[in-house]
Amino acid sequence: MLVTGATGRVGRIVIDRLLDAGVPVRALTRRPEAAATLPAKVEVFAGDLTVPESLDPALRGAGAVFLVWTAPPRTAEAVVERLAAHVRRVVFLSSPHRTPHPFFQQPNPMAVLHADIERLIAATGLESTIIRPGMFASNSLAWWAPAIRSCEVVRWPYGAAESAPVDDRDIAAVAARTLCQGGYIGGDYVLTGPESLTQAAQVGVIGDALGRRIAFEELTPDEFRSLWEGTVPGSAVDMLLAAWSAAVGRPAYLTTAVADILGTTPRTYRQWAVDHAIAFTKGS
Repeated sequence: MLVTGATGRVGRIVIDRLLDAGVPVRALTRRPEAAATLPAKVEVFAGDLTVPESLDPALRGAGAVFLVWTAPPRTAEAVVERLAAHVRRVVFLSSPHRTPHPFFQQPNPMAVLHADIERLIAATGLESTIIRPGMFASNSLAWWAPAIRSCEVVRWPYGAAESAPVDDRDIAAVAARTLCQGGYIGGDYVLTGPESLTQAAQVGVIGDALGRRIAFEELTPDEFRSLWEGTVPGSAVDMLLAAWSAAVGRPAYLTTAVADILGTTPRTYRQWAVDHAIAFTKGS
């Protein structure tokens, strides 16, 4: 099995799950030095999605690929053609752009790219499985950890917007299961956590895990844009604001896909917060 995005937040865990299942694993990374962070049993290949021919050594004899797209769209067609030439099967980490809930129906350039890649995969005749995580629980680290570590107020827009954060470990476990076991070819799975929580409630859950109250202050959309200017592309900020606005007062879209595939209840956001509490403390 070849895992792309091998050092990322999902790909790295996919590697561990495949190794636990006794499956030989190859890892694709743009940075050869990243091999030091991977288990010794993993066969590491240097390659870059923006240079499709660089993937050939890793693909030869791989059988199946976990595809995480981390590059601009221009080489997507050439990469998918190479996958089809070398392997039988691909599990693609996409997004829930087909989901009717308004949270997922806002203009989103990444969702457009994901839809294009799905069409390319379907056109090749590759055996494929599409997994579509909703809101990643780990987004909280990028969004709120800096303020929480500094014991500051979390200043954020649309505190009443609801989502169902899904644990990265559950996403990775589903990816590994669908890669190495039969019965999932042609599958299309939206992955969510088990409960709908407002953003303000999620911050409160992190506070519970840390044993202290974390203050939450509502920002206006314009204040949020100013806060993230120069850090996050404006299109991404607009997409998030539109999605959160659409989710205010609407329970999050929930599925049973994680439980259906793994046979276990998906981790709650509270479990995720407890397990990652150290990341919200000073010095982490």
